[in-house]
Amino acid sequence: MSGSASHETAAVVRVRVPSPLRSYTGGDADVAVAVPLLAPESPPTLAAVLAALDGAYPGIRFRMIDERGQVRPHIKLFVGDTAVRDPETRVANGAVVMIVAALSGG
Repeated sequence: MSGSASHETAAVVRVRVPSPLRSYTGGDADVAVAVPLLAPESPPTLAAVLAALDGAYPGIRFRMIDERGQVRPHIKLFVGDTAVRDPETRVANGAVVMIVAALSGG
């Protein structure tokens, strides 16, 4: 790529991945995801972060988001210290998204 080529602006978000999903990330517990920005003044949504995560690690999004685009009941998502369930939540550049998967057993 040459220095004169145009580049797309992106937000970089760190995603902390729980043990049950690390098989998708090659065992990595903490990954950086570049999320394309449609407008520099508008941070990406959580849905866009998860789509970018799935682009880098195919199949991981389906384990967190159902067919209707809703967060699965056994998954908790945090943006920074705030628990969120709305995929339209805005995520600032440099933010940390933490995925928590509930454990079940019998």
